Amino acid sequence: MSLPPEKASELKQIIHQQLLKMDVHGRIREVLAETIREELAPEHQQLSTEDLIRALRQRGIIDDVMKELKFVADVNGMERTSAPKPSTHFVDREPPVLKKTNIDPTRRYLYLQVLGGKAFLEHLQEPEPLPGQICSTFTLCLHFRNQRFRSKPVPCACEPDFQDGFLLEIHKDSLGDGSKMVDATTMLSICDPVHMVLIKTDTFGETTLVASYFLEWRSVLAAESGITNVAVELLGVGTESKVSVGVLNIRLEMYPPLNKTLSSDITSTQFTLERQKTAEKERLFLVYAKQWWREYLQIRPTHNARLVKIFAQDENGVNRPVCSFVRPLRAGRLLDTPRQAARFVSVLGHERAPVIGGGGGKQEQWCTLLAFLGRNKGDCEDHANLLCSLLLGFGLEAFVCVGTKAKGVPHTWVMTCGSDGTITFWESLTGHRYIHRPINPDDPPLAEQPKPLYPYRTIGCIFNHEKFFGNCQPSDAVEVCVFDLHDESKWKPMSGEAIKSVCAPGATSSVPPFPPLCASTVDAAVTSNEMEVQLRILVSEHRKDLGFSTVWDDQLSYLLSQALAAYELERTTGVSAGNEEFQDAVRRAVPDGHTFKGFPIHFVHRNARRVFATCLRSPFCEEIICCRGDQVRLAVRVRVFAYPESACAVWIMFACKYRSVL
Repeated sequence: MSLPPEKASELKQIIHQQLLKMDVHGRIREVLAETIREELAPEHQQLSTEDLIRALRQRGIIDDVMKELKFVADVNGMERTSAPKPSTHFVDREPPVLKKTNIDPTRRYLYLQVLGGKAFLEHLQEPEPLPGQICSTFTLCLHFRNQRFRSKPVPCACEPDFQDGFLLEIHKDSLGDGSKMVDATTMLSICDPVHMVLIKTDTFGETTLVASYFLEWRSVLAAESGITNVAVELLGVGTESKVSVGVLNIRLEMYPPLNKTLSSDITSTQFTLERQKTAEKERLFLVYAKQWWREYLQIRPTHNARLVKIFAQDENGVNRPVCSFVRPLRAGRLLDTPRQAARFVSVLGHERAPVIGGGGGKQEQWCTLLAFLGRNKGDCEDHANLLCSLLLGFGLEAFVCVGTKAKGVPHTWVMTCGSDGTITFWESLTGHRYIHRPINPDDPPLAEQPKPLYPYRTIGCIFNHEKFFGNCQPSDAVEVCVFDLHDESKWKPMSGEAIKSVCAPGATSSVPPFPPLCASTVDAAVTSNEMEVQLRILVSEHRKDLGFSTVWDDQLSYLLSQALAAYELERTTGVSAGNEEFQDAVRRAVPDGHTFKGFPIHFVHRNARRVFATCLRSPFCEEIICCRGDQVRLAVRVRVFAYPESACAVWIMFACKYRSVL
């Protein structure tokens, strides 16, 4: 594996530090003196390098050094030990300069290097960033067989300077832990691609999905030297899915090298067979879906207006069955309860797919999970698919519902069916839960009917990874809908076998595997402190402009933590706790004759300036920040709650106390 110059210098530095640690230089001097004294005649004081190396080897010093040095690989953000199987989750830290990884010599690895990019023409006029200047960056996210990686951010440019290497373990699940190293033929049968997602982060920290690409890595199996170089053309997403955004130069290398490579005819034949098999399965499913839709329309002509969604377009503009966007997803140790999962999904950003031009139409784009997690935001469909997958992972019977909200706006949300028949709606954008109690339209007019609290109006279909049901009740209004999924007069089912043929893991090469979730890289305490200091400065400056002095009350600020923790607990569990203690503490902190005012607010971003601008737009908060009077004391408390994928719930409370003068 060839290393770029900077990597080579880093490697030399690590070896140098190791030699100093073992005092190898001192030991070499001793051996040198001893060798000169014992083995050489006084009149012949010339000693060759070979003589010295032989003496060092005889005394075991070279062996000691080699034992101490471990293989070093730049694996950018992957937490791995020598465990033979991939971990249930990984810790996505800031990419280290060099990270040690214990290479299992009985396993096969693919070393994927990204050696720069070119023809990113959108950034042709991008000026060279000055040292220390904040600029827009590109980051590459990779997923391969339950392993996730993230590249170091590089400045956006026409030829972005990607110089990263990723060590991907190639393992065969079915062979077990004690299996021998996989050979070329076995690897040819592993059809999982390397999913690569390119994210752009602007100077304000906003992320944009630039490209999503599935790399066929098995071409390296036919490379004579075991090394192949590939120029990957990245296409845009959504409406730009046919437009090239740039080219990445990628080098693939097998480690350890293959004893025997395959012929290019064998690999190309395998790829052709896989494509034909996938195309045939998709063709048969399309024929079945058309037949199912014809039967559905024959039940009632008005069904044509219902939101029954069988296919959806992903970020690359590829039509896929909606059932392939959901799969049971276990979060390892990162999430403990379904309600915590709902809270996590709700703090991921909400953003509609961008549309070029007017017209008000909604651009449809159901993102793959890696693309959604890579940029940490997406539309309501992305949130609903992720929440449904997590609830399925927690063992619940969960479905994604497709319907409308008020004013006929299309929307998706999640539904769970309890074993006792209880139907619960989960709003993936807020984390709210609603119990569904249907209204019986045949009841007498005076009978008391339940008042629905949920915002949903109509429902056209529901689905998960194994089932799909079209709503064929006389009305598609949610409030009168009965969720008896076994009654085919109310819900028309799709064949489970047909869904399985195209949506089961590994059924077709066009369905991407699901990546594992990764732990947060955000230090909640440090981030809370930083935001709090920034907000104090912003408040002080704002009051100074108004001609007011600012005195902070640190004790009052500290007391506000109790309330912020209680708010987050209530959002996560639905249970309110600790309010009595908070009120008692505030009463003790505010003297008689003084007034206390507090204003809590919630965000899912960590930009202090945006927070402050939003707070000033609230008349209640503005009244506290601009408070004037006798003995005015101000307080602010920030509490950041970190979730997987570095998503954050940020609670902030501004407060003041002052002497009431009437």
